[in-house]
Amino acid sequence: MGIPLLQKVHVGSYLIRQHLSGRKRYPLVLMLEPLFRCNLACAGCGKIDYPDEILNQRISVEDALTAVDECGAPVVSIAGGEPLLHKELPTIVKGIIARRKFVYLCTNALLMEKRMKDYEPSPYFVWSVHLDGDKEDHDKSVCQAGTYDRAVAAIKAAKAKGFRCNINCTLFNNADPERMAKFFDEVMAMGVDGITVSPGYAYERAPDQQHFLNRQTTKQLFRDIFKRGNGGKKWSFSQSGLFLDFLAGNQTYHCTPWGNPTRTVFGWQKPCYLLGEGYAKTFKELMESTDWDAYGVGNYEKCADCMVHSGFEATAVQDTFKHPLKALANAVGGIKTEGEMAPEISLDRQRPAQYVFSRHVDQKLTEIRDNKARTKQPTAA
Repeated sequence: MGIPLLQKVHVGSYLIRQHLSGRKRYPLVLMLEPLFRCNLACAGCGKIDYPDEILNQRISVEDALTAVDECGAPVVSIAGGEPLLHKELPTIVKGIIARRKFVYLCTNALLMEKRMKDYEPSPYFVWSVHLDGDKEDHDKSVCQAGTYDRAVAAIKAAKAKGFRCNINCTLFNNADPERMAKFFDEVMAMGVDGITVSPGYAYERAPDQQHFLNRQTTKQLFRDIFKRGNGGKKWSFSQSGLFLDFLAGNQTYHCTPWGNPTRTVFGWQKPCYLLGEGYAKTFKELMESTDWDAYGVGNYEKCADCMVHSGFEATAVQDTFKHPLKALANAVGGIKTEGEMAPEISLDRQRPAQYVFSRHVDQKLTEIRDNKARTKQPTAA
């Protein structure tokens, strides 16, 4: 696996403390989105379609580090938008590392070589480069030619400087198993430390709606990929083996949305990284005020086809912790790619989707404009 021993020890000890304390719900990875602005406009992205007034917002260093402290998760994934557009990001990253948290800085790599001088190699720091396949597939996915070559050059430069470097790969229904297997071979040959892989989530606001996977096609796609890599053992993944087993249809998991809580410029996002259906001012408020049972596969229409790591990785990690022999058997034997799949969760009682995105955007715009109006008012003598 592409997870170093130091990180396994830290996360493992964190899990033990949570279980000994009897804590039912706890975070595993903080998803920190310090901005929504990006220098690409990917067809499958639902994160960048905001008015400029919102795209110009940034989470401050103080608020970012407060979120890290509030949450307490051992791992912080910095996403966006494109995080490297945030001028104070190096200070944020240094502050997180000083807290002995593991930082995964997610980037499309267009600015990576230019900004690399602002960061130092550390066992607590990982460049997580967005690559959705080989040159043809990736450039098509991000709607800009040449991005694959620039990402590969940045990866090689990072490895030459001693950085840990992963790739994060999102798959859609046009992914070809043979080509994906060859792509995984190629990135391993580049020297990347691990692969993070996930099916794309059907953001309701994404421009391209026709290429998202449903659950059955997701499972078959990952089986077809893993069988070309000795049950997945041929490649190094920065994910738990049981999550990969879940992607191949061999586990029946409910999602754990509080496992990857998300802090954005709006606040703490309810209920998860993928759905923004409300916002809390503090992490405590997020945990206590969210109706967690209203979400997830079988509970909510928008969740029906979701198999994304931000919802299910924490579930798989908990399962690994509770059933180490099952996890060991998976690690030794690899992922099953033939035979009957695990039972699916019934969708008969799921509640219909609610579309509240516009309301939250309007609320944020009002807040921004009110704050601007107050700062323009003359100070009383």
